[in-house]
Amino acid sequence: MVSAVPKIKKKLVSIPAMTMAHERILAAIDVGTNSIHMVVVRIQPALPAFTIIAREKTTVRLGDRNRQNGNLTDEAMERAIDTLKRCQEIAKSLNAEQTIAVATSATREAPNGRDFLQRIEAEVGLWINLISGPEEARRIYLGVLSGMELNGQPHVIIDIGGGSTELVLGDGHEPRTLSSTKIGAVRLTVEHITTDPISNVEFQALQAYIRGMLERPVEELKAGLQLGEKPRLVGTSGTIETLAMIHAREKTGAVPSPLNGYEFSLKDLRETVAYLRRLSVAGRTEIPGVNDRRAEIILAGALILQEAMTLLGMESIVICERSLREGVIVDWMLTHGLIEDRLRYQGSVRQRSVLDTANKYRVKLDYSEHVATFALSLFDQTQGSLHNWGEEERELLWAAAILHNCGHHVSHSSHHKHSYYLIRHSDLLGYTETEIETIANLARYHRKSAPKKKHESYRSLTSKRHRHVVDQLSALLRLAVALDRRQIGAVKQVVCEVRPQSQEFRLLIQPAKPDDDCALELWSLDYKKASFETEFGLKLVPVLQTAAAAVVGC
Repeated sequence: MVSAVPKIKKKLVSIPAMTMAHERILAAIDVGTNSIHMVVVRIQPALPAFTIIAREKTTVRLGDRNRQNGNLTDEAMERAIDTLKRCQEIAKSLNAEQTIAVATSATREAPNGRDFLQRIEAEVGLWINLISGPEEARRIYLGVLSGMELNGQPHVIIDIGGGSTELVLGDGHEPRTLSSTKIGAVRLTVEHITTDPISNVEFQALQAYIRGMLERPVEELKAGLQLGEKPRLVGTSGTIETLAMIHAREKTGAVPSPLNGYEFSLKDLRETVAYLRRLSVAGRTEIPGVNDRRAEIILAGALILQEAMTLLGMESIVICERSLREGVIVDWMLTHGLIEDRLRYQGSVRQRSVLDTANKYRVKLDYSEHVATFALSLFDQTQGSLHNWGEEERELLWAAAILHNCGHHVSHSSHHKHSYYLIRHSDLLGYTETEIETIANLARYHRKSAPKKKHESYRSLTSKRHRHVVDQLSALLRLAVALDRRQIGAVKQVVCEVRPQSQEFRLLIQPAKPDDDCALELWSLDYKKASFETEFGLKLVPVLQTAAAAVVGC
């Protein structure tokens, strides 16, 4: 049952008031393990499409983490902050209306990663979204779709980053499989290579390790193929583009520009790997197009690609120059309603992901949808009077309402805490790490204690804004849960009345059956009202209405 999904309104509250046909300038930043990339694009909503008007890339090597504790080093963080300041200046000079930034593997895994993001916000004024591995893979897929047509045919997309490798199977519609594996060019170089040139023992050990790490995601990907399908392999990322440039110079004497669509074979890649392994790092820097930083990690990256192609049974690979940062742009366009035809299915990825998670944990969807309906009704009726949150926060509330009881899958006792854990560790596609943390906290606080700083889950929300979202919207979710206490749909609708003079918040409750006194729902509202009254400074006054006297709700 998916009837709750259409109830999510599609108000474009984040879009500045302007004609939708006007061009928009947007910047997207990818804070990766090896480099920080930025693209600035001109969006043409009427098409819809975008043109890249500026690129910026700096190798900051966040993946060179402290060997003892795994923390990002001070030196790497300083390099990253300097780069981000420069990116901000470039985006501002090009009149970008917004800069969207995401951080991936290195920041995601470092114990001090969230502290680093808080520091960036304080020093640079840039909020960076931490995204999960599968979400990174999904946005890579969107980026590739913006740069090449798949024509309904299956394609495997591989992106080799500094800390992780993403594999995607898709045909231009919804991705069939998404995976992110903790093998990347920087990670493997730091953790597995100590000789220069690499010794035969280390090379063979690294090769075996990569193959072992890739076996499972490759098998999962192959399971997504239909009988007789022969997918094409598409490669993105700096590692694969560098390998393509090396191949082009070797075979043709020149590097095509752009590289988009350039193809080389597994046979030729094996020759390149054999060549690279014989060279020292200094020797690799003498290869045209390979700078010092790339020379350090290119062998590990090339070996990842070689083993992936071997396991996949792919004899060649074609280059796509669009990837994660362009996918961030496409995702923004989808979220803001600028893409209606092509990729239309992607616009509901967040809702579908929530419903998939609900099914996974056997949530009673009929009941959760009743709670979600009440939660959104309370949100809409109090918007502008009790709170000023927009569509983004409304959707987080909906997700929390659908999933608030998923903790029952673990145990009835303290199920709200189990709900937090299950949501926090689910791969909710389309959401950033902070948004997932917010959803999990909203579900955590649908009952029992109100949010407190001493709670570890609440402290995990490093954004003050999202803490405030949890403070206010968890109070609304509690009321929504109370309104369906018996889980039978006893309440038909509620109408909110804010009375500032008397400091009252009246809830006019219309029962589904005229003779139902809704005693348990009224008792539950009284039991759960404390958080609401404390947060908003109003006394909650529920009023049961007869069918004849019922007021039509908003």
